[in-house]
Amino acid sequence: MSPTRAAVLHGPQTFRVGMIRLPAPGPREVLVRVRAAGICGTDYRIWTGERRVKYPLVPGHEFMGEVAGVGAGVTRVAAGDRVAVEPNWGCGRCDLCRDGRANVCLARTAVGIDRAGGFAEAAVVPETACWVAPRAVPDERLLFAEPLAVVVRAVGRAAPRSGESAAIVGAGTLGLLALQLLRRAGCRVLVVGRSSRRLPLASRLGADAVVATEGPDAGDPVTAARRLSGRDGVDVLVETAGTAAAVELSLGRVGLVRPGGRVVLTGLPHEPASVDFFWVVRREIDVLGSMIYQDEFGEAVRLLAQDALEVGQLLTHRFPLDAIDAALAAHRDPAAIKVAVFPGAPS
Repeated sequence: MSPTRAAVLHGPQTFRVGMIRLPAPGPREVLVRVRAAGICGTDYRIWTGERRVKYPLVPGHEFMGEVAGVGAGVTRVAAGDRVAVEPNWGCGRCDLCRDGRANVCLARTAVGIDRAGGFAEAAVVPETACWVAPRAVPDERLLFAEPLAVVVRAVGRAAPRSGESAAIVGAGTLGLLALQLLRRAGCRVLVVGRSSRRLPLASRLGADAVVATEGPDAGDPVTAARRLSGRDGVDVLVETAGTAAAVELSLGRVGLVRPGGRVVLTGLPHEPASVDFFWVVRREIDVLGSMIYQDEFGEAVRLLAQDALEVGQLLTHRFPLDAIDAALAAHRDPAAIKVAVFPGAPS
């Protein structure tokens, strides 16, 4: 057993930061000293109690760190390696896993939900969950590996082609990463945000057009999509907001997407959405879901190592482990994009 400091959730909004004892890494397992852990909507829902989990729990699934120890039979990494942690894996036994679809395995294990996660100074994970990165890649970049892997898969499923027009619904971390990937694919991109707060950043990151759906600066996304595309909607749309309103906007009767276009739904709405599917069929829209990642994690790490994407401007809030409650609360701050905890930082 190895002692480590951790933020342990004992109930809704009830974190206690203190020492716990981690099991020593078993065969083909790795002890990772956590250097940075990001916060996303899932972490926030776990904290509030909306997402039910078994207490006590150390949450946190977007994290990176340094290998501090290895169990028997480990060959993928060695002590001292800097790694991004892939926090989801399938059971390996079901038909879905055998078909290469572990991302939708019904018995999937999720770090920070089903087992202790990254809101701690150390975590134990399988060696297959560790992706080695060059030591020169800053912690602040590598902590974006998990959300970037989500986006690499979503954009890949959209199959963008150079010269096409695209729209992104949602201007959070996933949306701003998707913007950059679509621009790399040669697309002209419209970013649709609920408010105008993040749209100037979207423009700096390469958006050809931006529009807000609410507030004093609100515009008409459909008009913006038609203006950008020069026709009756964009060729491809990637939804990243994870709200019913975003789904309804993406698949609405007078939609952002042209007839024959493609829509990829990446967010996970936690409330029902109302969609008139007559118009999805009438306009022959291809609708795809995109669930986390299959083989995209390594590509995400490669892109970060190559400095191919701008992520520094997305990290808006930093907290030490002792301020975990403030970090979770900051996730809902309108000024926040990515909030992160740095367990080794002084309080």
